[in-house]
Amino acid sequence: MTGPAGGDVCALVLAAGEGTRLRPLTERLPKALCPVGNVSLLDRALARLAGLGLTGPQQVAVNACYLGDQVVDRVGSRAHLSVEPGSPLGTAGGVGKLRDWIAGRGVLVGNADAYLADPAAPPGPDIAALLHDWDGDSVRLLGQPAPDPGAPGTFDGHVFTGYSLLPWRLVRDLPPVFGDLVRAVWRPAEAAGRLTVVPYQGTFYDTGTPADYLAANLHAAADAQVEPTATVTERCHRSLIGPGATITGGCHHSVIGAGATVRGTVTRCVVWPGATVGADEHLHDAIRVDDDLTVPAV
Repeated sequence: MTGPAGGDVCALVLAAGEGTRLRPLTERLPKALCPVGNVSLLDRALARLAGLGLTGPQQVAVNACYLGDQVVDRVGSRAHLSVEPGSPLGTAGGVGKLRDWIAGRGVLVGNADAYLADPAAPPGPDIAALLHDWDGDSVRLLGQPAPDPGAPGTFDGHVFTGYSLLPWRLVRDLPPVFGDLVRAVWRPAEAAGRLTVVPYQGTFYDTGTPADYLAANLHAAADAQVEPTATVTERCHRSLIGPGATITGGCHHSVIGAGATVRGTVTRCVVWPGATVGADEHLHDAIRVDDDLTVPAV
């Protein structure tokens, strides 16, 4: 993608983390592959970048480490893959390991676990403002106003919402060792007056905890239309139903994955693909994985 002043911009989706706050869900799947609205977080991120014209292994990279084989299989040939051996390198180390691939370009870095939804625009334009009139030299963050503008972890009174834009001059010196972008890039740029927060007007969840993960799914299901069959329509309300799901119980404001079976009732729940809810079960504010794992999300 051609960026400001004729410079090139590439993109990196960070998908290497262990997702410890989302356990035990992430003992089954890496966080980047957890489904939100029946679409994996990683696929959502790649679709958002495609909306900006960033596609393919020359323009988009994905890093992987924890349960990395699953990430590699899902990405396939859609992006350049950077597999980190041993433990994840963190956000800065992950970028540093890709310096040779970035090769002089600015880089749009997105967290795979960021759920962004802007109903006024298709995937992509909601973060296009990060690139608009960029000088190719400063650091930009996507952010929303913080409840407490002076709280630690805020930037110019905003909380970070998953995407940043970094110039090559800062990327080229990042070593491929463990480190985070906050300390290595963002705070130094802020101190030098070279960091700008670009306001994001849509909905954001970082999906890092079961409660936030459920909230993102419920947002995706809020305006869902159920399949137009009498059986499903009578039993499902404000729910998103995946293909091949069987609903013989009740389903209220929930997300039901492909091939899942709901014989009992679910309210404000996520049922992963292929999972089963038994006839005697009544789940509320929970995530059901397979047939043997239920994670409360309160």
